[in-house]
Amino acid sequence: MKRIILLTAFLFTTTILAESFNQSKKILKEIYKDHQTTFYCGCKYNPLDKDNMIDRNSCGYVPRNELTKKGKENERANRIEWEHIMPAENFGKHLPCWKDGGRKACSKDPVFNKMEADMHNLVPAIGELNADRSNLRYGADKPKVGMYGECKFEVDFDTNRTYVRDEIKGDIARAYFYMSNTYNINLSDQERKLMEVWDKQDPIDEWEIEKNKRINKIKGL
Repeated sequence: MKRIILLTAFLFTTTILAESFNQSKKILKEIYKDHQTTFYCGCKYNPLDKDNMIDRNSCGYVPRNELTKKGKENERANRIEWEHIMPAENFGKHLPCWKDGGRKACSKDPVFNKMEADMHNLVPAIGELNADRSNLRYGADKPKVGMYGECKFEVDFDTNRTYVRDEIKGDIARAYFYMSNTYNINLSDQERKLMEVWDKQDPIDEWEIEKNKRINKIKGL
């Protein structure tokens, strides 16, 4: 109860409009304080445990790579990162700055910064999955379980597609439609049809509604 009261106070008193990706990440930590579950795998996580943030037993997650190519611990497998559902390349590539050097070249572009910081397009994900998915598009098929232990998530590096569990497909679709409508980002016919199917297949749930309310309150909407 105390956590909910503190969170409510935070949402009502916060007047800072997230204008950067870093600002958004700080605010999202508060928004997700009573829902600390990763998006793709459904793992519980504790942001205060810097060395082992992910509760692997809660979801059966096993890293694809425990070690880096240099033989060091894969730190991204032990932490959450804030993942863009619609990749930065998708919403940035139509900007002139993107042609000058991609995301880095757009770092000072106010339009790109606004899209990059939009919290409706950001979710907590295990760092390794965020890295592997990169800017790959989502595929329609179900994921083959085993690439990351029991986590229902697959990255096909040959076809450049990412496959996710049914329970989050509607969330993905609605994030895509939001970004498309808000920032006039074109979706391909194939992508739009897939998202329309996913939107119907996985209706909005209580947490998604609550999360959107919290974000909109901070935005002053």
